[in-house]
Amino acid sequence: MAKYETRLHGSFDSVLNALHDGIMNASSTASFEDASMCRMGDTRVAVRVYERYSAMGSNRVSMAVTLVGNGEELFLSAITSGGSQAMFFKVNTFGESAFLDTLIAAAERLK
Repeated sequence: MAKYETRLHGSFDSVLNALHDGIMNASSTASFEDASMCRMGDTRVAVRVYERYSAMGSNRVSMAVTLVGNGEELFLSAITSGGSQAMFFKVNTFGESAFLDTLIAAAERLK
């Protein structure tokens, strides 16, 4: 498992779209699995789940992306999972880290 969290500033919808595009455009095997949106007063929350094939592990890895916004104050959290072939211990997490790097690159461009 790999995790990335950061604070951003800007339009919730624009940032969410830029993150989505950054993930999807970085890998031909990336897929958008599902999403959930919630609004409570001025606070918005988007949860999205992505998957992609990891050639290093010969399997798929997933990434859950959560964006929370109150006005233009935004908080981003992303956690990857999967990619290990071991039964009892987690080995070969390269695929998870590489998938997370696609989101990190997109987020850093927005800072």
